[in-house]
Amino acid sequence: MRKLVWSAVLLVAVVAVGAAAARSIRTSQAESANTNAQVVRVTRRDIGTMVKATGVIKPRVGAEVKVGSRISGVVEHLYVQIGDAVAKGQLLAALDDRDLIARRDEAAATLRQAEADWQYLVADLRRKSALGASGNIAAAELELAASGVEVAKQKVEGARASLTFAAAQVGYARIVAPIGGVVASVATQEGETIAASFAAPTFLTLLDPSRLEVWAYVDETDIGRIRSGQTARFTVDTYGDHEFDGHVTTVYPKAEIRDNVVNYVTVLRFEPPRDRTLRSEMTTTVRIALELREHALAVPIRAVRWQDKRAFVLSPTGERRWVTTGMKDDTHVEITNGLREGDEVLIGDPTPKGERDS
Repeated sequence: MRKLVWSAVLLVAVVAVGAAAARSIRTSQAESANTNAQVVRVTRRDIGTMVKATGVIKPRVGAEVKVGSRISGVVEHLYVQIGDAVAKGQLLAALDDRDLIARRDEAAATLRQAEADWQYLVADLRRKSALGASGNIAAAELELAASGVEVAKQKVEGARASLTFAAAQVGYARIVAPIGGVVASVATQEGETIAASFAAPTFLTLLDPSRLEVWAYVDETDIGRIRSGQTARFTVDTYGDHEFDGHVTTVYPKAEIRDNVVNYVTVLRFEPPRDRTLRSEMTTTVRIALELREHALAVPIRAVRWQDKRAFVLSPTGERRWVTTGMKDDTHVEITNGLREGDEVLIGDPTPKGERDS
């Protein structure tokens, strides 16, 4: 009797172990099936046909200025360094102007002397004119006096012009900022002697970081579809998860050949962002919208399935939902009918591996 009891207990244990193993196998199959499908939500996004290109951020025309000197001399003071922010008209550097001031003072003295000579000859002409009216002076002498006054007047004008030139030379010894911006580079130091005989030497370079643009290098196969005014978006490596908005303003008529590929520079203008800093020469990835649908209802392309030229998606329970599709891009397709925002659909094959293999 005792043996029968132990045999029954052993049989029950074996059945329990078998049932647990079967449940484990079914659970494993279910988990394996679940790994074949992914649930995603229907969301809204901008979708459309795009032209992709690489590019670089450049200063606009007039946003980068090389500041130089129009005269030769020794750099006496340099008031800024690389990275300093400057305002338009701010003093950047000063040259030794002692010899220039001396020439200005000399020109001023020459002008005063010329004015004194002219005033004397004017008074002399006035006296001789009175004598000529009474016939006490020859007409030739009167004409000579009038000619002397005119010559003296021209000397005054020449001396005044020389003074203006000398004063301007003194002003050139003070280098001021032609635009507001940031000092991008400095090419001289205090104590150096610069020569401006044939060309204006560059003191420093100023850059206005608020006036930048993107040069997108568009392939010749796509350039025919690019038009001024088209919207665009671009990213930079330092802010890879953020897109900046812009628009096409210009397409350069002359091609640039890069790595044996013909490209055309397409200029994008954008507003400087407030919370991020974009810098000149940053590499960009550009997407120019040829046809754009904003805030469209969309799902990943892999979620859309087809049967007899009809599109459908699968719900998480495996139910088919027939839909109507619209525009699409590289990753998503627009849903114009059949789904609502927030609905869940499946990506991948929901069939368990065991059933699919059989």
